[in-house]
Amino acid sequence: MRIAGSGSVAWPSEALGRDEFVELVRREGARLHRDLPWRYIDDPYAVLVSEVMLQQTQVARVEKHWTRFLSLFPTIDSLAAAGTADVLAQWQGLGYNRRALALKRAAETCSAERGGLLPDMAEELEALPGIGPATAAGVMAFAYNRPSVYIETNVRTVFLHELFPDRDKVSDRELAPLVASTCPEDDARAWYYALLDYGAHLKTLVANPSRRSAHYARQSAFEGSRRQKRAELVRVVLAEPGIGADELAERLDAFERAAGRDGVDAATFESIVADLVSEGFFRREGGVFFA
Repeated sequence: MRIAGSGSVAWPSEALGRDEFVELVRREGARLHRDLPWRYIDDPYAVLVSEVMLQQTQVARVEKHWTRFLSLFPTIDSLAAAGTADVLAQWQGLGYNRRALALKRAAETCSAERGGLLPDMAEELEALPGIGPATAAGVMAFAYNRPSVYIETNVRTVFLHELFPDRDKVSDRELAPLVASTCPEDDARAWYYALLDYGAHLKTLVANPSRRSAHYARQSAFEGSRRQKRAELVRVVLAEPGIGADELAERLDAFERAAGRDGVDAATFESIVADLVSEGFFRREGGVFFA
């Protein structure tokens, strides 16, 4: 079925009609509305912080960090001027520390080149460090209330569940025109909140609905992973005024053994700390590491 007024966009023939789908999402979104603090602001910077934090992190954890983070870094300029160690310290508990570094670098760019203001065009947002299409679309919808093609896990869940119930390997390229065609011109913000809330609810009813996406990949276990070792090294260095390489290696080794795993060999330790130093998480002066 072709969607009226939407050019060549084809609506899945076996699914709910477009109008029925929109009505369903609005109804379920209203019923399942979540009262979240970042939904009461339209400051682009604060919205960006929420969108970055919500990447691969549960809402409940973000709620605990978002307000505190903004109280310490209330503006783009304040985040840009902050020390990396201070930013990383406030990010602890959210995971994926690379996001904190990318957010700070985006703030530095905006502070230096845009007078402390965030772009209001998706293409310009995507040019900033760490901001991909989904994050840029989220800022466009939630900060500026402009139509965008916002495809993240909860939004994807709704479209897969309602429009492709019997299909596997559905690509975002196939979803994108459908997402675009349902986003209203005058209230993208409320529409995507409804999709997010309905999608979050569906995940409690349907086992892993994202598995039917062509982009689905099972996340590797965190326990014992290189990512966990990186996170532990960052945590230790942040907590010390300076720590020698031997002591840092011993601390990581003890962390692994306490969890019932083998210790960390010297080559693995050196490889991980070299990556962390090159990525800007901390610095090495001689044999001592500093945040």
